[in-house]
Amino acid sequence: MVSGVRQEDEYNAIQYLNKTEKYPIEKLCAKLHINRSSYYKWLRREPSSKQLENEQIIEWIKELYEEQNGILGYRQMTITLNREKETHYNKKRIRRLMQILHLKSVCRKKKYNYIYSKPEMVAENVLNREFYADAPNEKWLTDVTEFKYYVGTEVKKVYLSAILDLYDRRIVAYKIGTSNNNPLVFETFDEAVQKNPDAHPLFHSDRGFQYTNKTFHNKLMEAGMRQSMSRVGKCIDNGPMEGYWGLLKSEMYYLKKFYSEKELTESIENYIEFYNTKRYQLKLHCMTPMEYHTAYAA
Repeated sequence: MVSGVRQEDEYNAIQYLNKTEKYPIEKLCAKLHINRSSYYKWLRREPSSKQLENEQIIEWIKELYEEQNGILGYRQMTITLNREKETHYNKKRIRRLMQILHLKSVCRKKKYNYIYSKPEMVAENVLNREFYADAPNEKWLTDVTEFKYYVGTEVKKVYLSAILDLYDRRIVAYKIGTSNNNPLVFETFDEAVQKNPDAHPLFHSDRGFQYTNKTFHNKLMEAGMRQSMSRVGKCIDNGPMEGYWGLLKSEMYYLKKFYSEKELTESIENYIEFYNTKRYQLKLHCMTPMEYHTAYAA
């Protein structure tokens, strides 16, 4: 049975590469050690219901892959297919079909550089890597990250400050600015409080200068929130926030170069909207962050 499945995949691969890349069937058969007469016999057969279904899945895969700029790996593709096409395919089948299509996620990782600053005041690591919550607005994480764009040979930067809810992984609030300063962080916090006036979460950050600022500490106290901070040099203490930056940059930012502040800012805003409302997550039972949030509220 396993041999039959493998041969079916090889025939599909030959057919696809011949049609799309114009590779000679003779060379493809030789490469895969397939007898040409066997391939042509397979080609003339009446397609099975499974073959027809695979052809439909392949069309959906190509459509979604192009629509999402190639960021969907087989796991995300499986979730997206099952949600949007109301199907129940398993990830092994989708992975096999994506391999035939030579499609894989274009996302790549990038290392981060961290700058230490002397704090005015600090808080203990109250969160202590307990990256779960029982309800919305129970635990919020925050951070600032930078993006570059190019004007001729000049390199310019914009900064994104965001707050993430650990329960539903939604972005609660965010601000984009040209300076990594206190107002950027303060305005993000003020927007989060305005949108969630009854929220009093544990508020976790790294020890960046904005978060160790006395004024920011006072804002937290006024909002009835308890402050928590990562330990020095322990980025994993703020792991889910770092993970979000990784997704945003690998699925949007690293895919192209940006040549204007407007283009970069709009791309960041569009991705956050996509992440909150359209990016399905396995850990959220294949729902989007906002779907999961709304399901709890209901």
